Amino acid sequence: MYAVIETGGKQLVVKEGETIFVEKLEVAEGEEVVFDKVLVVGGDKIQVGVPYVEGASVSAKVEKQGKSRKIKIYKWKSKNGSSHRRQGHRQPYTRLVIESING
Repeated sequence: MYAVIETGGKQLVVKEGETIFVEKLEVAEGEEVVFDKVLVVGGDKIQVGVPYVEGASVSAKVEKQGKSRKIKIYKWKSKNGSSHRRQGHRQPYTRLVIESING
């Protein structure tokens, strides 16, 4: 069984027992999160929501809160030796383990 959920402005295909990375959620490690914005539930019979499937939910357990590896951003303007800027960014994430798909 699989489902398509919406979280953090993104749509993700999830299956039971799978580990996923999503935008940071304000939930402590070890707690459970329930996603009720389910767009599609698949398996023997496919249910497609308009826009969401009623009564469907996906429960997941928070495994870890962290930051991804650093990306380096370097901006510069050609033909101008004094105009450049270096910057870095680490995106926070939440690692989840999908426990069950209800729907």
